[in-house]
Amino acid sequence: MVKVWIDQDLCTGDGLCAEIAPDIFYGKDDGLYYVKETAANFGEEKLFDGGDHPAGVEGMARIPDGGLDSVIESAEECPGECIFIEVE
Repeated sequence: MVKVWIDQDLCTGDGLCAEIAPDIFYGKDDGLYYVKETAANFGEEKLFDGGDHPAGVEGMARIPDGGLDSVIESAEECPGECIFIEVE
């Protein structure tokens, strides 16, 4: 299984990740980008009590089928080099 997370301390807020892989990355009002693990992809939503997807490594999410190429492209294009891909 392959998972992805964003280090918000390194995120520059450019949003290239969300342009390349909108099913996986999204921006919040704080100007930073996050990873989402959605019910549409996996049958359950990974959210904090406030309804937000968690930040940092706590926000690590599975990459949906067919999404690996776009996640790799997002990591390669990211100016902040803040996208981390892990294989379990």
